[in-house]
Amino acid sequence: QVQLVESGGGLVQAGGSLRLSCAASGSILIINTMGWYRQAPGKQREMVATITRGGTLNYLDSVKGRFTISRDNAKNTVYLQMNSLKPEDTAVYLCNADGLAAGNTYIRNYWGQGTQVTVSS
Repeated sequence: QVQLVESGGGLVQAGGSLRLSCAASGSILIINTMGWYRQAPGKQREMVATITRGGTLNYLDSVKGRFTISRDNAKNTVYLQMNSLKPEDTAVYLCNADGLAAGNTYIRNYWGQGTQVTVSS
């Protein structure tokens, strides 16, 4: 199996920055696309940013120019640098990854537990 553990959330004032990290561990054979999603109270979960193993990026329009996703394939870790944060960025941020674990014959999708990001005005 693959476990995803997020870190780096917290409380920040509007205009501030935070950096989220998500490390994948377990009996990993390969991790393909990794990404960050968020879910605010009463709202649907939405994709924030994704990055393929080869480095292809995809961003939610409202975070373009403010957030940067990156990854370290050797460490099976994905990062999300969040700058110029706004109150509307407040949400639980969840790490997501497509991975193949030892003993499996197909790639599965995995989720982390989530980390709270709160932006005060």
